[in-house]
Amino acid sequence: MPSTLDVEPRTRPEDAAAAGGRPRAARKKRSWGGVTPYLFLAPWFAGLLFITAGPIVASAYLSFTDYSLIGAPEWTGLENYQRMLDDPRFYQSLKVTFVYVLVSVPLQLAFALFLAMVLDRGLRGLALYRSIFYLPSLLGGSVAIAILWRQIFGSEGLLNGVLQFLGVENPPGWVSDPDYALGTLIILNVWTFGAPMVIFLAGLRQIPTMYYEAASLDGAGKVRQFFAVTLPLLSPIIFFNLVLQIINAFQTFTQAFIVSGGTGGPADSTLFYTLYLYQRGFGNFDMGYASALAWVLLLIVGGLTAVNFIASKYWVFYGD
Repeated sequence: MPSTLDVEPRTRPEDAAAAGGRPRAARKKRSWGGVTPYLFLAPWFAGLLFITAGPIVASAYLSFTDYSLIGAPEWTGLENYQRMLDDPRFYQSLKVTFVYVLVSVPLQLAFALFLAMVLDRGLRGLALYRSIFYLPSLLGGSVAIAILWRQIFGSEGLLNGVLQFLGVENPPGWVSDPDYALGTLIILNVWTFGAPMVIFLAGLRQIPTMYYEAASLDGAGKVRQFFAVTLPLLSPIIFFNLVLQIINAFQTFTQAFIVSGGTGGPADSTLFYTLYLYQRGFGNFDMGYASALAWVLLLIVGGLTAVNFIASKYWVFYGD
């Protein structure tokens, strides 16, 4: 009869875990734990594949074809890109868009920074003012605001009514005059200052007060403190807003479409690049050429973004 010392004792789960092994239930739970994050990410990956990556690849192919949305696309090589070189409306759309970006984005950021500094002074009801000032960013790209803007700057609009009340005779029809139509859209973009203003305000709150105190002891006034302390320490936030707003400005479409009635007029003075792309793709059913225009826009925005990142090392200052 075997001795009790010769019988191997049964190992309990907690003993096995302490010895470096894992019970079967724990191993199974761990295997499911490795799959769970991917299950939650699956909708995002599906959207990336079918909503973003798929159309990007399709548009790259269509840019080398003659595609009318009705028949099958026919391969034409670089013909669509060669057509741009002889397309005067292509150059006009580039001109209008670049003027819009170069004028409206700096004005918008300057106005947003100014209001952020005003709110940073500790006004009573700051949360209310911040919410009110943020509303234009939520509404500025809507159809309703574009229609309202057209009514304000029309020949019989609110602005001309005020000017006539003040004694101005025969004020121009702002949205119907090629000299002023683009300016009204620039004002509309400047008015949507809410998003960069909130970001600027958050950045201003992160600047330590000791820097202003040290500058004040050295005899620096408010203006000197702004250029010597505020701007350098806020430069990463300025750079962030600059890149975002340039990309957003190049994508502007709704405002120009509504104000000009989808024509880009008067005299193509509001023919934004995205509006011209829409006209070629869905107005003329020339989707191959529209796809080529879209890829040129992607290259332009990507190139400007790269230039901003390269130039940032000369004027953006980080903590290190």
